[in-house]
Amino acid sequence: MIVINMINPVNLITLMKSFKSITTYFLLCFLLQSVFNSCAQIRTSANAKKPLIVFVTGDHEYSGEATLPLIAAELEKNYGFRTKVLKAFPDYNSEENIPGLEALKEADVAVFFLRWRRLPANQVQYIEDYLKTGKPVIGFRTTTHAFNYPKGHELEKWNSFGELAFNAPPGWGGKANHTHYGHKSSTDVSIIPAAAKNPILTGVGNNFHAKSWLYKVLPDYPTKGSTWLLMGHPINPDKKDATDNPVAWTGKNTYGGRFFMTTLGHPEDFALEPFQHLVINAIHWAAGKPVPKKWAGKIEINVPYRQ
Repeated sequence: MIVINMINPVNLITLMKSFKSITTYFLLCFLLQSVFNSCAQIRTSANAKKPLIVFVTGDHEYSGEATLPLIAAELEKNYGFRTKVLKAFPDYNSEENIPGLEALKEADVAVFFLRWRRLPANQVQYIEDYLKTGKPVIGFRTTTHAFNYPKGHELEKWNSFGELAFNAPPGWGGKANHTHYGHKSSTDVSIIPAAAKNPILTGVGNNFHAKSWLYKVLPDYPTKGSTWLLMGHPINPDKKDATDNPVAWTGKNTYGGRFFMTTLGHPEDFALEPFQHLVINAIHWAAGKPVPKKWAGKIEINVPYRQ
């Protein structure tokens, strides 16, 4: 038997009002969720358009794992980049492990500050794959001798990383006699006149004094086709035959990618505003972006040198 209950008209009106309120509530929730999702998509899209700079660090001496994160933070805060900093593990003295190198698959620019690493083949493969894309690279100081595999090792060719990626000497010493002029010396840096209008040198100034002791790269490096930007003059060198040498240059590497290389990189160099201009400009240049029209200001960097 079917029983039909009659609804009081007053109760019906109340019910309809409640239904209308509930409908409005759910409609409002739906609209808010749609707006939230749209905003999230816009943020994701905006972030995807920001170039990703991947920093690969690992050196025993110059604290690259401490200076470069400060550069990365500045790039994210004031210059519209995304960044990721990779570090040797468990610490900077670990020569055989830099976790996270798969990030290079997504990188728009790879920045290296390495010294005498012996990474396993699977990690080196990420670096090689990146180089083969022809994407841009940036190198600091000891990256001229980034790797140090023993003679006969299957990865021995990577001891020439400096030459392959940056038109720099193929490792420390060797046929290029790549060396420096003593830890008690320093370097006067000046713009090479022919490069004065290069955008990477915007805001750098005509000259500055760097703590880095000068690296000898001449006469064979940088290799032909490189563009010299800055010249270094040794102050109080420990060698009588010390001569001026370029300390920053650009060019195209063995893989066809453009690069910026500097043999500066002492932690006290990073505290210098001219050097900060150089680094920020070089990253913009490498990423295919114009150098900043407005300088966000000096970055506070106070990182110790490891003896």
